[in-house]
Amino acid sequence: MVKRREFNVFTLSFLDVMFCGFGSVILIFIIINHSTETTSQEINAKLLAEVKKIELQVENETLNLVELRNTLEEAEDEIITTEALVLEIILAIKELQAKIQELADSGASQKDNIEALKSELKLLEEEAASLEGSVAGAESSGSSLRSIVGQGDRQYLTGLKIGGQHILILLDASASMLDKTIVNVIIRRNLPDEIKLQSEKWQRAIRTVEWITANMPSDANFQLFTFNTETKPVIKDTENEWLRVIEKADTDEALANLKKIIPSGGTSLHHPFAVARNMEPQPDNIFLIIDSLPTQGFEKPKRSAIESRDRVALFSSALEELPDASPINIILFPMEGDPIAAPSYWRLAQITGGSFLAPPDDWP
Repeated sequence: MVKRREFNVFTLSFLDVMFCGFGSVILIFIIINHSTETTSQEINAKLLAEVKKIELQVENETLNLVELRNTLEEAEDEIITTEALVLEIILAIKELQAKIQELADSGASQKDNIEALKSELKLLEEEAASLEGSVAGAESSGSSLRSIVGQGDRQYLTGLKIGGQHILILLDASASMLDKTIVNVIIRRNLPDEIKLQSEKWQRAIRTVEWITANMPSDANFQLFTFNTETKPVIKDTENEWLRVIEKADTDEALANLKKIIPSGGTSLHHPFAVARNMEPQPDNIFLIIDSLPTQGFEKPKRSAIESRDRVALFSSALEELPDASPINIILFPMEGDPIAAPSYWRLAQITGGSFLAPPDDWP
């Protein structure tokens, strides 16, 4: 009887099988790991390519942004230039219309009109020379036409021509005259009236009116209006009258009433310009004391917010209400957030033959 061999798990054959199995597992692991490394390298390469592509796009967009900013600055310069040209054209048209109407109303020949203009010019020159040569007295005229004592006894050569026989002063009395920054204006307009009246900017405006009245010729007539969304004379019921500089009571009453006015509301130039045009006789010298472009016309705007281009459009529209041949002297107290105001008012003064002044804080 054949003897059966005993089964032993640790025989050589069993160990061969086990090692083959382990070897297969190791081989599979090596293959899988190599595939993972290859895939990871391919993904990294793609990501680097995407990053470079995005960096290139960012660089290109940055260059485009710089070009757009340069283009925007050029466009803003062109807008200001165009606005000035529009103002000049509007005023030139008004002047031509006035001359045409004057010639149409007159039955004289063109030669007669020229001679009449020459005679009038000669009379005006003689009157100007007489005024320049006159000496201002304590009771008959104001102080020096070219200087005033400011803080620290500083003297200023203003260039303003305080002349003419009918001098009109238009003073902005809107809420923006409470301060030169928007935030402080919002704060001050909610304060008691006593504090509003003492606002430094408003007090400067009052001192400016006092300076003008002190320097007017003694034989001149004057009128003082304040305006916001409406235009009112500081002396009640004198809308259609000219006050006399030599009458000290008129000047004192006008300044006393002015010191009681509290700045409020928006700004309309249509109303004061229309008032100036309808005065009889029309003013031959206008002083406009203001701080910004208008915020409305004859009517209240439908929108509560108003943009810079809207204010420029309102300013241009208001010029149509100006008298035909009155020089406009601008005294500007620049307001925060209205950069186009200064060039617009400077151009208006230049076109009408007036003066432009943006005084320092200690003037007058």
